[in-house]
Amino acid sequence: MKTYIKPIFSVLFLFFIMISCKKEVNTKQAVQNKEHEHHGNKNIHLTKNQIKTIDLKLGDFTKIKINAFVKATGLLGLPPNAYSSVNAKYEGIISGHKKFIEGDFIKKGEIIAYLENPDFIVKQQDFLKTKAELELQEIEVTRQQELMDANAGISKNLQTAKAKAAILKAEYMGITQQLNYLGIATKNLNPTNISQQIPIIAPMSGYITKINMHNGIFVMPNVSLMEIVANDHLHLELDVYEKDIDKIKVGQQISYTTPAINNIQYKGEVSVIGKEFNGTAKTVRVHGHLEDYKPIFIKDLFINAKIWLNDKTVNALPESAILKENGSHFIYVASTHKNDKETEFLKINVKTGATNNGFTEVSPVDEIPENMQIVIDGAYYVYAQSKNGELSHEH
Repeated sequence: MKTYIKPIFSVLFLFFIMISCKKEVNTKQAVQNKEHEHHGNKNIHLTKNQIKTIDLKLGDFTKIKINAFVKATGLLGLPPNAYSSVNAKYEGIISGHKKFIEGDFIKKGEIIAYLENPDFIVKQQDFLKTKAELELQEIEVTRQQELMDANAGISKNLQTAKAKAAILKAEYMGITQQLNYLGIATKNLNPTNISQQIPIIAPMSGYITKINMHNGIFVMPNVSLMEIVANDHLHLELDVYEKDIDKIKVGQQISYTTPAINNIQYKGEVSVIGKEFNGTAKTVRVHGHLEDYKPIFIKDLFINAKIWLNDKTVNALPESAILKENGSHFIYVASTHKNDKETEFLKINVKTGATNNGFTEVSPVDEIPENMQIVIDGAYYVYAQSKNGELSHEH
């Protein structure tokens, strides 16, 4: 029996050694896999030659002034008193219409056309007749007053004369006002210059936006014949979303463009913040004055605008240094310690702010380790390497 015991123990000893070695190999492999996985998620290595080839540059945050803004859309608008509708003051037939077309500029007081109606002749006749009767009656009042002063008149006759004169004067003044309203001057009106037409005059200077008349058409006072718009008080009418309205203040600067015409950037300033909320669009109307050079005038011209909020100094990086993945922004940093073979890069999550002149405000979410510099040029190449898998490197 004893001769068999020794070989059996030898076999068992070798079996346990083999199992222990296999466990050690598996443990080392697991550690290496874990390290490789860690490097694959956050750490990327590039060789010295690769860094030179892509001309990768390291640096730090730049202190610059970045002006945050709120985007808005709207129109080039005008206040109510910038619009004027031209109407005939009396019914009649249009004649002598000037050759105006939509878009023409017209000056205040300029004659647009003439309105003809036989009633104008009658009104002028009534005026002249009443004027003559009033003058005659005033002479009668004077005569009766002289008789009373000489104790030769009758008081009743004087009173009657004065009453008739008062009635005629009221009629005279009423007809005078009517003729003046129609545009017929009464000062030099006489039987030889009675006219059957009156001028239709531009009530203000501005651009013609609508014309609704021509020679020979019969018009009524309640029908608009022409619309005139003055651009002296042209302003911005912007729609700002409710989430941004608390950021808007009177006096803030506005930059805007008119995409339908050109890409020139114009300037303005917030003048009035509306008090009415548009429940459908979820916006509030903001009005702005135009400054400096103004765009060509076109009524209700669409605009894109930015309302600038502040002017603060922030930590910023070039836009190319900031990458985005799955809705999150990040940058890469690298150790400043020299390594002849390769450099290790670490991914740092950040929050971004406003962008201006190619620089974006940046606030790190992850802490940047000491002795690390930011990849300010070549970040996308580092990102591409993280996707392709880490380069083989020595430890």
